[in-house]
Amino acid sequence: MSKHTLSVLVENKPGVLARVAALFSRRGFNIDSLAVGPTELPEISRMTVVVEVEGAALEQVTKQLNKLIEVLKVVELDSTASVQREILLVKVRADAVTRSQVVDTIQLFKAKVVDVSTDAMTIEATGNSDKLRALLDVLEPFGIKELVQSGMVAVGRGPRSITDRSLRSA
Repeated sequence: MSKHTLSVLVENKPGVLARVAALFSRRGFNIDSLAVGPTELPEISRMTVVVEVEGAALEQVTKQLNKLIEVLKVVELDSTASVQREILLVKVRADAVTRSQVVDTIQLFKAKVVDVSTDAMTIEATGNSDKLRALLDVLEPFGIKELVQSGMVAVGRGPRSITDRSLRSA
């Protein structure tokens, strides 16, 4: 099985997220990542769904998503033709002795410190899942106290938009 990233434009209405998630659940597919947020059009939200399925099953899920009344458009985003990012907040043990080592380490990943206390630092990093996993691997020896990671958000490269004019009149 391989991972696929779907960009799903939906009406910004209550219950739509539950219906979309239930569709995947009924099919027995685990959602690896799910991020939902507004678009440039206030009446439309974008769901970025990462799911690990075979090609035929993906086609079936896509067709069933398109049958949901609130779903306006479903597009699979290829990783080479899209920009994909996640955000990570990680709290790491960092006392006066190790603090400079932690800062040197995170600078290699272009991450930044967003909070400091006497014995810990909170770090913010963005990037693809491989970059964030590598950062966590390097921070592990310092001691990870707490971790939260967003779902993936993605947008196609280039000037084209999936929220084209046909959706603006919807």
